[in-house]
Amino acid sequence: MPTYQWRKSSYSADASNCVNVAAANGVIAMRESDDPDVVLTTTPAALRAFIRGAKDGDFDRIQEG
Repeated sequence: MPTYQWRKSSYSADASNCVNVAAANGVIAMRESDDPDVVLTTTPAALRAFIRGAKDGDFDRIQEG
């Protein structure tokens, strides 16, 4: 696994339940600060599409089935 330079939102202040984000070699990595050993990775394009979908409300009605 690459060595990431993790960043968290300045809005998080000293909270311990934050999402950390890093980028390296064309990969976006994300982790929850409470469980830093679990790292999710994606591409910039896929993350951009997800964020756009969330902003557009595409996931507002997702239900467990």
